[in-house]
Amino acid sequence: MTTASPVNIEHAKDIHPDLDMALLHEAVIADRILWSPAELHELTSAVASELATPLLDIVRFDPAQRWWTRLALTMGVELWLLSWTPGQGTEPHDHGGASGSFTVSIGELDEDFSHGNGPVRSTSWRAGDTVAFGPERAHQLHNRSARPAATVHAYSPPLRPVRHYRALSDFRGV
Repeated sequence: MTTASPVNIEHAKDIHPDLDMALLHEAVIADRILWSPAELHELTSAVASELATPLLDIVRFDPAQRWWTRLALTMGVELWLLSWTPGQGTEPHDHGGASGSFTVSIGELDEDFSHGNGPVRSTSWRAGDTVAFGPERAHQLHNRSARPAATVHAYSPPLRPVRHYRALSDFRGV
């Protein structure tokens, strides 16, 4: 697992050294302090599709533990690349009041999710699918397929602590 150094300067950008290219610099807008779910959707979708080859050079699949690396960080958004080998997944969690988005770039993932006091729902996401959400969503992701998967995630505001739950039904909104 790798991470980049935190950003401490307003309007600064921290970009993964293997993705220090114009497209990512243009997509990650340093002076946007708060990104909407629609803007996060656009970001993860564009990065997953336009930077597919460089992402393949970075991603690592580790059956012993989930792997991730931060791709970019500003005062308003953080962008991550995650991998999921068969059987790997998360515990039920929310994103501490942040909005988010993820795009499946390789493989497929199953998601169980809840909005506030709503029912727990389940869906499957395949390569090319993008989902964006506001701060009122809790979820858990699993790779139940026989093939590895990779996803690009974005959150705004960045660096919010994730809150874990015993079960998604315990989530009551933010």
